[in-house]
Amino acid sequence: MNRVGLALKWFLFVWMVVVIWAAFMWIPSAEGFKGESSRIVFFHVPTAWVATLAFLVSCIASGMYLWRREPKYDFGAAVSAGLGLLYAVLATVTGAIFAKIMWGAYWNWDPRQTSITILLLIYAAYFALRSAVADPEKRATLSAVYSILAFVTVPFLMFIVPRIYFSLHPDVMTNADPDNSLDSAHLIVLLASLAGFTGLSVWLYSVGTRIEKIRHRRRQEVL
Repeated sequence: MNRVGLALKWFLFVWMVVVIWAAFMWIPSAEGFKGESSRIVFFHVPTAWVATLAFLVSCIASGMYLWRREPKYDFGAAVSAGLGLLYAVLATVTGAIFAKIMWGAYWNWDPRQTSITILLLIYAAYFALRSAVADPEKRATLSAVYSILAFVTVPFLMFIVPRIYFSLHPDVMTNADPDNSLDSAHLIVLLASLAGFTGLSVWLYSVGTRIEKIRHRRRQEVL
């Protein structure tokens, strides 16, 4: 099992190296994008996708905790929310760099930029809640309820709001905007990047939950 895990880690490492090489060296900059801004898409879209996926996992784990009352689900919810917050920050940063190249300013208060800012605040409050409650069971219960309620806002803020109002943000996945679309070669690299970032998030999740379980076991031994 350890050999399989090690092999998967090396495979993921090589995969990500190839993706980064392809994004910067293999394909040219896409038409319709200023400068090299299209290369940012290979990292911006996957980080936004993984953030959404991580928030979903946190919601599911929170529901499982409320049902089973087992600490491992609380650990999973917290680790997933942390990963979601991390990747949402990365999506915001890469999006700001893209905006600077394309539209001349890092921040335009575009609907997508505004909605992801609200989302960051919502999940930052999740960790503020966890740090404010000392009792482990009460913390886990309140955090689980908050995580479920927080995820209700995710589809609204990530998918609905940006499409209700006019947005500068291009939709490169559906090619809805012909001026900012990716051809088949660029889409292959983008999909490979999506797969790589998803695999990376799964590995980080497994590491994070193992660490939380060790901490929990040590606290139990002290008590």
